[in-house]
Amino acid sequence: MRAPTISAIVLLGLLACSAPPPPAKASSAPTTPAPPATTAAPTQSAATPATSASGEAPARIAAQHVLLGYKGTRVGTATRSKKEAMDLAEEVRKKALAGEDFAKLAQTYSDDPASKERLGSVGTFTRDGMVKEFSDAAFALKVGEVSPVVETHFGFHVIKRNQ
Repeated sequence: MRAPTISAIVLLGLLACSAPPPPAKASSAPTTPAPPATTAAPTQSAATPATSASGEAPARIAAQHVLLGYKGTRVGTATRSKKEAMDLAEEVRKKALAGEDFAKLAQTYSDDPASKERLGSVGTFTRDGMVKEFSDAAFALKVGEVSPVVETHFGFHVIKRNQ
């Protein structure tokens, strides 16, 4: 049996993310659906806190990422060393912080073919819809903010929160 490709693994993760959210806690406040995810990155001045005005973290967020795999990760095609992947991830992060188009960075550098096609987008997801390290970093970001380099069993990620 062949090992699943990174595209298959990411696709399974995204399918899990597209499942309907769990029922919300009872509240007297009306709920409104989240706006659809976009690949257009908001400007830094449009940044909003990682929590809502009520102090609660959102149930779903949208993000883009650049994944840099290395030998031994679940990115089967990765041939670089862990140090090379980390150095490249830091370089990508610096470019993102300098204002380079995150979608172009994903197209150029990402080892995740599925999100690469979607300009780095991983869509919207709940906190438990991604691996813990990824979710913790993404949910800690403000809209428009770029994460520090995050390591998961897939490799190193640079994450940008979009919603």
